[in-house]
Amino acid sequence: KGVEACAKDYKVKIYTTVGQEWTQANETQNVEALSTRGYKGFSIFPGDPAGANGLFQSLKNRGILVVAFGAEPNLPTPASFTVATDIKGAAMRACEDLIKFMGDKGNILNVLETVTDINTKKRDDGIKEVVAKHPNVHIIQTISDMTQQSVARNKIEAALAARGDEIDGIITTGYNPTVAAAALLTERHKNASNKRMRFVGIDTDPTVLQAIKDGYIDGTIAQNPFGHGYISCALLALMLDGYKPTQPYQFIEAGDVLITKGNVDTYAEEVNAITQKIKDNLTTKYLTK
Repeated sequence: KGVEACAKDYKVKIYTTVGQEWTQANETQNVEALSTRGYKGFSIFPGDPAGANGLFQSLKNRGILVVAFGAEPNLPTPASFTVATDIKGAAMRACEDLIKFMGDKGNILNVLETVTDINTKKRDDGIKEVVAKHPNVHIIQTISDMTQQSVARNKIEAALAARGDEIDGIITTGYNPTVAAAALLTERHKNASNKRMRFVGIDTDPTVLQAIKDGYIDGTIAQNPFGHGYISCALLALMLDGYKPTQPYQFIEAGDVLITKGNVDTYAEEVNAITQKIKDNLTTKYLTK
């Protein structure tokens, strides 16, 4: 939707495509083929943080503009910009929020999604960093490697069965575990005799938002996928129009918002306000004629 809105606002044609596989080799093959068809700028989600830079350099060598979105490639990078969530920062804010809900004491179940994803390590590091600042809070267990909701549900259920009496809070920093945990805690918390576990997840699946509305979970972090699409393509459109980056490389944080019962119906306005602020600064802070 962000890409469509950008195409309309800047009166440019934007071709969108998704690869056949989630690999850097597949992405490189597809993009290299497209680059021979006259496209002058590419907004690309890096398939691999190291491998993507080889593709970006190949495009740059031929005078093609590159902006990364959704995840930051390894630095230094040939890309002019990355537009993405501050992955570690968002996980740290989520963990601080969870600890507040827990009353600054107790044990956390740390649920990670894909161990091979560079972002997962950043999230895990961020969570550990925050917990280290709170002497009465401990990570009692970390579970990971769950790319499907059914697997996530089984692993979370097993952890709760084994250590439910000791767990006071749960943090999930991936989409699948968040949806699985929200569904599980909804069932669990419907029975008032079950121990209440505090919970903060990530992303805005309807199951998660409903659980927040119904009071069965505390919160989730909304990312800004609209902004990822809009801002990355707007930067390309402006650079093709003669604007130059104010620095060789810039990371543009697309922002995130904690959703709780208090703002579950209005959080989209908060996310849109972040996007608008970045849009307002494009030709002053990030680009210049």
